[in-house]
Amino acid sequence: MTLPRYPAYRDSGVEWLGEVPAHWRAGKIIMFAKLESGHTPSRQHPEYWEDCSIPWFSLADVWQIRDGNQRYVSETKEQVSELGLANSSARLLPKGTVILSRTASVGFSAIMAIDMATTQDFANWVCSPDLLPEFLQYDLSGMKTEFDRLMMGSTHQTIYMPDIRKLAIAVPPLAEQHAIATFLDRETAKIDGLVREQERLIELLAEKRRAVVSHAVTKGLDPNAPMKDSGIDWLGEVPAHWEVIQLKRDLEFLTSGSRGWAEHYADDGALFIRIGNLTRDGIGLDLSDIQRVAVPEGAEGARTRLRTGDVLFSITAYLGSVAVVPEDLEEAYVSQHVALARLRQHRLLPSWVALVTLSYVGSTYLGTQGYGGTKIQLSLDDVANAIMTCPPLDEQRVIIAYLDRETSKLDVLKTEAERAVALLKERRAALISAAVTGKIDVRGRVEEAA
Repeated sequence: MTLPRYPAYRDSGVEWLGEVPAHWRAGKIIMFAKLESGHTPSRQHPEYWEDCSIPWFSLADVWQIRDGNQRYVSETKEQVSELGLANSSARLLPKGTVILSRTASVGFSAIMAIDMATTQDFANWVCSPDLLPEFLQYDLSGMKTEFDRLMMGSTHQTIYMPDIRKLAIAVPPLAEQHAIATFLDRETAKIDGLVREQERLIELLAEKRRAVVSHAVTKGLDPNAPMKDSGIDWLGEVPAHWEVIQLKRDLEFLTSGSRGWAEHYADDGALFIRIGNLTRDGIGLDLSDIQRVAVPEGAEGARTRLRTGDVLFSITAYLGSVAVVPEDLEEAYVSQHVALARLRQHRLLPSWVALVTLSYVGSTYLGTQGYGGTKIQLSLDDVANAIMTCPPLDEQRVIIAYLDRETSKLDVLKTEAERAVALLKERRAALISAAVTGKIDVRGRVEEAA
């Protein structure tokens, strides 16, 4: 899509905006909208949280706007009472107020579809008649680089209110704001549709991958092989010459990481493998986000130093995530949330165990064993008792090689789809930024569509 530029520009005086159309105004958002902060009524006063009727938008509700596809919000996890509101710094804000998450989940924006209050984690703008809420919300969507620049903190990122007050935008005449918002509604909807198609493809590829793995590790590769009842209802038949055993029948060693490693985090040192480094669609380690530890001499956790072929399982959250330690991995240890299984390899190969875990065999077993309330977890006994199909070792090697070839093909398609999604989202962000800063003139496009 090639769009024209405006006939005349001027310097906005705002670094991130650069030049803007000559007839646009530019300045801090507070010149065009009233800035409000939210608040949380005291939890020490139960009466503030009884007989609640006022929607109260909090970080627990940010999931609704995280992908950028939902502009208007009206549903909240919690509500607050009129008494609670009266005894806090929060206040009921009118429908049409534009909200921006500024703490933890930074940079997500939306428009209130009804009157509501928010927590202190949000900056809220009540727009004047000169500023269209939809235009301001698109402005905020195009300000990622500004938010990245202003965020403070390492583990808990925040944009502080003094910096929020300094945020600046370019504001065209109201009719032009309507035209830009209408144009972006139409064009972003097209892009979002393409993104959904690619995301659905990624889901289908994941389903296909799991089906291919599941069939191979439960039925084998020979369609004419004699079958027998496995003795497990949800597993059904397996090849007659296979066994079905528990993982512990070939275990040499099983443990989990030690607590207290946070005291030894270091920029240099050994790799510290966490749940996030395990995967749910492959058996390799994901080292794109790593933590390191300086292991003190004689540390109890040193027993978890990894060896080639160790199988790693998530045991708190993300059950079913797994990885096999490769030959070339540097010195590494595991967190308390990861189980380390070292096999004798007399009956089971590490890659086979990981593939069975990724199949419906693993997910069915683990789904029945997890315990806990809000945090599902596994005990080491649960891991040791995991159900494993067990063909002869040579057949395991043949099936592993087959699955490596077949899943690699699917992984290539997945990578292409993920790249397409990333490019589409980049295009969406660039289009919004260009339109709200006046780098392109979309007025003719809106008139053509009309």
